[in-house]
Amino acid sequence: MHKPAKDKHFIKQPWFEGGPKAMKQYVTEHLRYPTEALAQKVEGTVTVRFDIDHKGDVVDAKIIGHALGHGCDEEAIRLVKSMKFKVDKPRGLRVVYHKTMQVHFRLPTAAEQTSQELQVQYNYVEKTASDPAAEPVVPSGGGYTISIGWG
Repeated sequence: MHKPAKDKHFIKQPWFEGGPKAMKQYVTEHLRYPTEALAQKVEGTVTVRFDIDHKGDVVDAKIIGHALGHGCDEEAIRLVKSMKFKVDKPRGLRVVYHKTMQVHFRLPTAAEQTSQELQVQYNYVEKTASDPAAEPVVPSGGGYTISIGWG
């Protein structure tokens, strides 16, 4: 008889249901470019570090690195906290997962402004490190970078 191969990872990372396409659609539908940032013509990147509990809920989120201001930081945190992830329970353990996501705010071009579209881009990077204060590092072959047209 042949025994089925055991999975080499004891603790599975949480995932967004539907994968990267579903995450892209979620950001498209829920991210709102702050009006103050549009008025001040602010664009840039906000890096959010967040914790996912054993139920898949985002329990804590904070800005790491440079804050962008003008409502962009608050919008990035609001978006991340509203996300829900799927988690496999590793033999009943209650594990808290740490993730990092970069939200890029880019001003629309003149053609996009006439069609009422905004351009939003974000990076999602998984990080498994023992030091939670360490800077996020994109693993080779890991993470997501997605550009989204929003109208």
